This record gives sequence, C-alpha cells and structure tokens, in this order.
Amino acid sequence: MRASVIQIAVNEDESVEARRRRVAALVWEQAGADLVVLPELWTTGAFAYEEFGREAEPLEGPTYEAMAKAASDAGVWLHAGSVPERDPDGPLYNTSLVFSPSGDLAAAYRKIHRFGFDKGEAVLMGAGSELVTVRLPETTLGLSTCYDLRFPELFRGLVDAGAETLVVPAGWPERRRSHWTLLAQARAVENQSFLLACATAGTHAGVPQAGHSIVVDPWGEVLAQAGAGEEVLTVEFDPGKVAATREQFPALKDRMLGLQPPRRP
Repeated sequence: MRASVIQIAVNEDESVEARRRRVAALVWEQAGADLVVLPELWTTGAFAYEEFGREAEPLEGPTYEAMAKAASDAGVWLHAGSVPERDPDGPLYNTSLVFSPSGDLAAAYRKIHRFGFDKGEAVLMGAGSELVTVRLPETTLGLSTCYDLRFPELFRGLVDAGAETLVVPAGWPERRRSHWTLLAQARAVENQSFLLACATAGTHAGVPQAGHSIVVDPWGEVLAQAGAGEEVLTVEFDPGKVAATREQFPALKDRMLGLQPPRRP
C-alpha cells in the first residue's frame, strides 16, 4: 500500500481560496497512491482562532467540493484533513473528511478532544462524540485529530472497532514537537497498528508549527518522517503486518481493563 502524507505550509500571505487550489493540485499529483492524507485545519490554520467563524463552511462547502473533485481526479482515497464546519443547527466543529476514489464522502469525523484549556478551540467549537472508522480495500482506517493523540482510550476504542491504520491530521506547535513524535510512536506500539500523522508547516497566528509528519509501523519503527517545511512524504507499507504483529506478539489479547464492567463485591 502506498500513502502520500502532504505536509501543507499554512501562512497568512496566502488566501484560503488560493490554498484550496494549490492543495487540490498537490493531491492530483499523488495519482497512483492508495491513500493521501492532509493536515488539520489547513484552510485557516489550527491556531488562527479568529478565522474559524469567518471561514467556517457547511459540511458540503467549498473545501468539500474541491477535495471531492481532487480525490476523483487523482483516483485516490483522500483523508482531506479537517475544516471548521458550521452546523446550521449547532456550533462549529473541527471536522475531518474522507473521500473515496470516486469522490464520494466515505466518512466525516468531528474532533472529540478540543485543545485550548477553556479558550480557543475548546470554547469556539463543539465536541464530537462518535468514533469513526473507514474500510479501505487494504486496511481499516481509524480517525482522530491532533489533540486526540494525547488520549489513548480513543485509540483503544478505534482498535476495538476494527482499526488497523490510525490517521492523525494535526496542527501541532513546534514547541511541543518532541511530544508529537513520542506520542505517535506510543499510539502505534500500544495498538499494534500503523499510524500516519500529518502535520502543518508554517506559522498560524504567530505560532510556529512542528511539521515533521511521521509514519510509524506496528512495532513503533519510524518508516518515514518529514522535515519542518512543506513536503510530500510518500511511504509504502504492508497492511498485513498488523495482523502478523498481533499474532506474533498478542498483547492486545491480554487486556484486563476497559473490556467489561467490574464485578460487584
């Protein structure tokens, strides 16, 4: 299976519409890949909080339309990162979109864990509540977004739902880049899954971004990692390694907690 992780630079001197066109062209250039992954909130920047309301769009808005066409034109499964979604009957959401090679929407995931500690995204956006997986011909994807990476119970839930490849679009700050790499490897190892983590580059609202998108295998080995700037990270991997790893080292079968309610004394 071949995946292309596109680490987009988000800078204030480029309009959202210009960035949509540029990213659509980058997706089209990945024709021949099985899966293409974009980062979190690449239209606005994950830390550009004041832009969320101005640039929020309905689920089937301009980014949806542009990315659906890009997936279809390239003939790829496209995890289009996330957009600020405006629910007509509720708050904004940080929503990831996954498209099939025909350009149809295969899944939408509303980010569950919002970052900000009672400010920023944590107060401007609503929280999702549903775990989401997507079945591809080669593997089952488990969806998460950025800050979700710090919450291992979410990933356990995705594995229980059948996930074999975990996908994490993010807008991760440079000052915590060491956590980014550490947590990506930890989530892959403990869930015996591949993990594709796609970050943004550039600067959002004065916050330098970590970049360093990363692909990790079920043993925690780094298969590929980007640098700090805009980059397309392409990697080939064998999805069958997940089942082989879980059979060879069946740690998931030894789980004792979280599988059933505790017995009453």
